[in-house]
Amino acid sequence: MSGLSLAVGALAVTATLAMGCAGIGVAASRSIRAASAADASALAAADAASGAVVGVPCERAAEIAARHGAALEDCRVDGLIATVEVSAPVGVFTARARARAGPPP
Repeated sequence: MSGLSLAVGALAVTATLAMGCAGIGVAASRSIRAASAADASALAAADAASGAVVGVPCERAAEIAARHGAALEDCRVDGLIATVEVSAPVGVFTARARARAGPPP
């Protein structure tokens, strides 16, 4: 019986560690997805601010963020430079990312 309990205990510990690693992997993936949404949103806002595309910069940024499964939290346009912050749900947590886009200095 002691060998059986040891095997069950080892399996329980292994399963717990596997679930923890899977959760960390999902969080990392969602964090990267939020960063991509922020980058694309900032580029869209900067394009609208420069007149390269038609639209209001922050509205374009919100549209692109939504397409990436994120929500636009903050959008600031200073001349041709756009700075955005987005958030994306990760289970009970929220991944946040910030990006800035505009012409080179």
